[in-house]
Amino acid sequence: MEYRWKVLWVVALGTFMAPLDASVVNIALLSIIKDFKASLAVGEWVILIYLLFISALLLTYGRLGDLYGKKPIYVTGFVVFTLGSLLCGLSPTLSFLIGARVIQSLGAGMMMAMAPAIVTEVFPPQERGKALGINGMTVAAALAFGPSAGGFLTHFFGWRSVFFINIPIGLIGSILAYKIIKTEVSSKKHSFDFLGAFLSFIGLGSLLIVLTFFEKYSFTHPLMVGFLLTSILAFIMFLYVEQKVAEPMVDLSLFKNRDFSFSNLSAFLSYVALYQVVFLMPIYLQQLRQFSSEKAGMVMSVHPLLTMIVAPLSGSLSDKIGSRILAPFGMVVMAVGLFAISRLKETSSVVIIILSLMFIGLGSAIFQSPNNSTIMGSVPKNRLGTASGFLATMRNVGMVMGVAVAGAVFTGRRNYYLTYYLQNHYAEELATTKAFILAFREAFLVGALIALLSAGASLVRARRREKLLQK
Repeated sequence: MEYRWKVLWVVALGTFMAPLDASVVNIALLSIIKDFKASLAVGEWVILIYLLFISALLLTYGRLGDLYGKKPIYVTGFVVFTLGSLLCGLSPTLSFLIGARVIQSLGAGMMMAMAPAIVTEVFPPQERGKALGINGMTVAAALAFGPSAGGFLTHFFGWRSVFFINIPIGLIGSILAYKIIKTEVSSKKHSFDFLGAFLSFIGLGSLLIVLTFFEKYSFTHPLMVGFLLTSILAFIMFLYVEQKVAEPMVDLSLFKNRDFSFSNLSAFLSYVALYQVVFLMPIYLQQLRQFSSEKAGMVMSVHPLLTMIVAPLSGSLSDKIGSRILAPFGMVVMAVGLFAISRLKETSSVVIIILSLMFIGLGSAIFQSPNNSTIMGSVPKNRLGTASGFLATMRNVGMVMGVAVAGAVFTGRRNYYLTYYLQNHYAEELATTKAFILAFREAFLVGALIALLSAGASLVRARRREKLLQK
């Protein structure tokens, strides 16, 4: 097997593990809470702390990869993730588990930030889309199989097994990554922008806390106001610092490139739209339709499975015809799927539900590989880590924003309609159903609009023919 393909499969292993762990723990959470006799509010931090630390540090990891080599950061990530998994499985208390999840998230973030950069570096431009598509396929596979794997392991072996299963895979992956990926040689000395890294961490972390908890506390709560102001101030200071230091965390000149800036914006909006589905569809299936968790999980696996199949094909096609048509077309297809979901009723057949979700998976698959290829192909070779980290940040922040938007629209409109129908003397059960359907419809119409905005951002590219800037 040629070197570049060996690297791809090693990177894909790490790319698979990080999102898989997020999804399997979601299923095991209730067992964890029960075992430690904790409340759901405290137990949720097992999931939240993992996502918060990954998202807030991706930019830092990307820059470290550019300065000190992508292989050291990636291999370190594998080792730290494996160590964190061991500590999670051995946790004697819930507080210890939450702390161990922080360690685990540090390793996962390193792997996620470096993966696209390593793939882009070893593959020529004419194969980059296909390679990134295969890498994206592993993320979809993790999301598709994570819930069922988590349920199986928790049911038969207990919740600790969802962490222990990472240890042999992590050890093998660490050894393979160390042996297979070539070490980059650089004689140039670099300085790391510690202040920029700190400000980006504070800015992103505060923003993510606001997006995660604003529905629970509202924007007027002193804590939410404090975190929001902290985020804004940190980002303003970050932009100022980045213009002054010799070697900034993020080279702001990259955003003068319309391929880079608008493709990242398009990626962000695509994940906001996609996570309308991830957040609201399980509520529709289990609360309104009374599907069992197993049946709901099988239905929800439709769109990541389709993404897993189509993403490499879309990537290969983008290598031949470019991304200018494929990327916006994919988001239009997703918008159609979101609109179709908005028309679902309490009596819609499972076939209609599955067909609607298939549009989501198809659109996502058509969009992601070409768009990612455009981003990674629009930067110089010495900025691949930064580009990779920024893309991963857009993905994670988009996911959190998607849940926040979906939750805000759905909850707010459902409460409005429920009050309206009850005041007009509808029976409570009928009022609840009608309010649910109407709020569900409006939330997905918002999602469809966001997908169309993503398609529009994807069209705003430089009119010149795409050129490789890996120099």
